[in-house]
Amino acid sequence: MAKTKAPKRQAKVSTQAVAEAANRFFQGFFKAQSREFNWLIAIVIFLVGVGLLMVLSASFVDALKSSNNAFAIFNKQLITAVLGAFALFVLASMPPEAFRRLVIPASGIALLVQVLTVFTPLGTSVNGNRNWINLFGFTIQPSEFLKLFLIVYTANFIQERQAELHDPKRVWFPLVAIAIVFMAPVLFGGDVGTVIVMAAFTFGLWSFAGLPRRLVNAFIVLALVAIPVIFFSNGSRRGRILAWLNPTAADPNDYNWQATHGIWAFAAGGLGGVGLGQSKLKWSWIPEAENDFIFAIIGEELGLIGAITLIVLFVALAFVMIRIAMRTNDIFKRMIVLGVMLWISLQAFINIAVVLTLLPVLGVPLPLISAGGSSLLATLMAFGVVLSIERENHRLSTTPSRRAGR
Repeated sequence: MAKTKAPKRQAKVSTQAVAEAANRFFQGFFKAQSREFNWLIAIVIFLVGVGLLMVLSASFVDALKSSNNAFAIFNKQLITAVLGAFALFVLASMPPEAFRRLVIPASGIALLVQVLTVFTPLGTSVNGNRNWINLFGFTIQPSEFLKLFLIVYTANFIQERQAELHDPKRVWFPLVAIAIVFMAPVLFGGDVGTVIVMAAFTFGLWSFAGLPRRLVNAFIVLALVAIPVIFFSNGSRRGRILAWLNPTAADPNDYNWQATHGIWAFAAGGLGGVGLGQSKLKWSWIPEAENDFIFAIIGEELGLIGAITLIVLFVALAFVMIRIAMRTNDIFKRMIVLGVMLWISLQAFINIAVVLTLLPVLGVPLPLISAGGSSLLATLMAFGVVLSIERENHRLSTTPSRRAGR
C-alpha cells in the first residue's frame, strides 16, 4: 500500500510546484507593468485571436481539398500560435542586452539555413519561390526570421558606431553590405515581396538613425532603377505587373484573377459583411484565401466595418511601439523597437494595398493574421523582444535613483 501511494503524492507535489512556478512567472510578467506594455500585449493577443478565427474560416475549403480534414491548416496555425506565445514570453523575460550577444550566432544560423534552402535539395518551391526548407519533418521559411535578425544586427551596428554616423565609409557603406548579405539569399530564392519588405524597413531604420540626405537621394534613385529591373526579370512576375498596370486589357493567363475576386469579396461584404464563415469567394474563387488574401475574406465576412477596425488596430500597434521607442534612451533598444514597428506596419500596408489592387500581387502575408507558421512565430518573437525592452524601460523609470534624477 505504501509503495503505491508514494508516486501519487510525488506527482501531486510536482504538479503543485509547477502550478506555483507558473503563477510566479505570470505574476512577475504581467504585474505592475507600464501602460504601453499592457496595450501592446493586449493588441497582439487580440490580433492573434482574430487571425486564428479568420484562418479557420478561410482555410477549411482548401484544407478539405488537400487533406480531407477541414481543421488541418487551422490546427497548424493554432500549434504555432502556442509556440509563438511561449517564445514571446521567454524573450520578453530576457534582458535586452542578451539580444546583442545572441544576434550574431542566430543570424549566422538563419543565413546558413536560407542558403541551404535556395541552393540545396532541402529547399522546396511554392508558387515559384524557393524559400521553404524541410527540417526534421517541419517546413520552415527562414527568411521570416531574417527580418528580425536584420533589425537587431543593424541596431547593434548603429549603437557601436553612433559617434561616427557622419562617416559613410565607417557606417553607411558597411550597413549596405550587411543588408545585401541578409537580402541576397532571399532574392535568389525568388521571394521579391519579402525582399521589398526588408529593404523598406531597413531604409526606414537608417533614416531614423540619421542617414545623410545625399545618401537618401542616392538610395531612392537606386530603388527606382532596381525595382523595375527585378520586377520584369521574371516572366510570371512581368505578366502580373503588366496585368496590374492594364486591368482592363485581355488577361488570357488570369494574372488578375486573384486581385479581381478579392475586390468582389469586398463588394459582396458591403458595410457589415455576410457573416463569419459565410464567405462564398473562398470556395476556390480566391487562391491563397487563408494566406496573402485573407484580408479579402475579412472584408467579405466582416464587411467594411471589420476591415477598418483591423486597420485601426495595426495603426494602434504602431502608435504604441512609437511610444515605447520614445521612452527608450539607449539607441540599440530604440532602433530595435522602431525597426519592428516599421516591419509590421509596412508589411501590413503592403498586404492590404495588394488586396485592394493598389499594388501588384507580391505574396506578402498579413502579420499575425495570415496562415503561415514561420511568419507568425517570427512576428511573435519580434514582439517578445519589444516587450523585453519596454519591461526594461519601466524598471528603469521606477527605480528610486531614476526618479530622484528627474
